[in-house]
Amino acid sequence: MKVIRDPIHGYIELDPLTLSIIDSPQMQRLRRISQLGLSNLVYPGANHSRFEHSLGVMHLATMLTGKIDSVCEEEKKELRVAALLHDVGHGPFSHVTEGLIKHYTRQQHEDVRGILKKGELGEVLKEHGLNPATIEEHIQGKTDLGKILNSEIDVDRMDYLVRDSHYTGVAFGLVDHVRLINEMKFYENKLVVTSGGIKAAESLLVSRFLMHPSVYYHHVSRIAETMFIRAVDHLVQKRSLNPFELRNMDDSRICEMIRNDDGYAGQLAEKLDNRKLYKRALYVGFDEVSEGVLRHRRNIKRAETEIAEEVGTEPENVLIDIPRNPEIAEMKAQVKVNNRMLRLDEASNIVATLEQAHHDNWKMGVYTPKEYREDVAKAAKVFFDVKRTTKQFRLTEI
Repeated sequence: MKVIRDPIHGYIELDPLTLSIIDSPQMQRLRRISQLGLSNLVYPGANHSRFEHSLGVMHLATMLTGKIDSVCEEEKKELRVAALLHDVGHGPFSHVTEGLIKHYTRQQHEDVRGILKKGELGEVLKEHGLNPATIEEHIQGKTDLGKILNSEIDVDRMDYLVRDSHYTGVAFGLVDHVRLINEMKFYENKLVVTSGGIKAAESLLVSRFLMHPSVYYHHVSRIAETMFIRAVDHLVQKRSLNPFELRNMDDSRICEMIRNDDGYAGQLAEKLDNRKLYKRALYVGFDEVSEGVLRHRRNIKRAETEIAEEVGTEPENVLIDIPRNPEIAEMKAQVKVNNRMLRLDEASNIVATLEQAHHDNWKMGVYTPKEYREDVAKAAKVFFDVKRTTKQFRLTEI
């Protein structure tokens, strides 16, 4: 048994099986996949990778299964491996390219069976009698045991919230994951939080709520990521890049490809490299646009073209970013209180109030080079039928 030092969890133990998996090219690629996409343009310290996150998730999964008597040793081994490999299907810059990969390949990052069957990694799993199909089901949360990795409250969330907070320096990732793990168990084949873990579960949801606008949906990150995705999509459209190859690439390889493009992708790459980002022409929430705006997610390029035509510029100078309808899946986590099964939002008043607050955090953006900012703002407000809101002044502004 070997140990490595992790800045979040301290010493993490590695057995011969996990060492063999870590040494595979598929796992080593995760060292070169950014955990937080392009957030380092906002938080310079956010340079951690999917590799150390995967080690952290494996460590927490091992802690949790070690406290559950009903899990046999073979199942513990399966889950430990699944935890280590749960992000092996991520493309470059993690979630930044996930939507694009899904659009072209119909595969999500949890769809990893093909990756697990091939090459050195496939040989390691076969040698240890591990079925790639079972490992994938654990990763996707389709098994009872897999809920530890992929459910409303899971060890994946516990690790990334604390880890992302640490590396960004944002002091919102205060999650008592040790307490939460100690208060989780299986009840009637469901992973539940006992009453003693409700406060820790609340801290997880509050942390995620605060990290969302501060880190995961920071407007500078969203602008940079939207620019990056359009650059990659441009390569796909001109057939310089096979989208099925994206999940085999790392951050540096895709950046090299967009830098070497002699067209639109190359122009965006130069702006990203020098942090000369597009500006916000429009940045509004549901208080200014109706939820009907979400229908434009299906054909954003058409909306971009219409706004650009109204302004009299090229469609490439208008980028629209409409996030999904905000949801907090953790609110549906099962809590056992006085032998009754409740949803977390039924057991906690704090959690119940977060849903509307999370909804209020949602923002859509229209981005453009600064010379078009005013004209694009006017056209975008008309296109999206933006409502006027009453300006609320702070005391410092009066």
